[in-house]
Amino acid sequence: MLVKELFTLEEMLEQLPLLQQLYPDMTREKYESMLRDMVPNNYSQVVVVDGGKCVGLSGIWFNTKLWTGKYIELDNVVTDKNYRSKGVGKLINDFAEEKAKNLGCKFIVLDAFTENRDAHRFYFRDGYVIRGFHFLKNLK
Repeated sequence: MLVKELFTLEEMLEQLPLLQQLYPDMTREKYESMLRDMVPNNYSQVVVVDGGKCVGLSGIWFNTKLWTGKYIELDNVVTDKNYRSKGVGKLINDFAEEKAKNLGCKFIVLDAFTENRDAHRFYFRDGYVIRGFHFLKNLK
């Protein structure tokens, strides 16, 4: 399996079928609109490719916050349903960790939905800890 980072809108749009495993209602138009907002703000994607097929991806944000200093955030990590428990997530995490070190980051951060116990076990095994809660307020 090959791990690489994507920086262009066109490359990221090609990953829509895998992203739709996480967000089935995501349309190309909506995805493109969001990416147009995200890419200029230090957003890229890391993908895992097997035989020409994208089998894993995560958004990566690089930024600075007061509580972390420089950090990388993994965003919307998704592994193809046929590739789970085959090391794809570990490849993404290892790539992010190396990138974070190269950028002088002290932390990798991410959100995992509270009900996603499989993800929790995976991140705990890879050395992540729960530091707090991510609050949100729906403004609909």
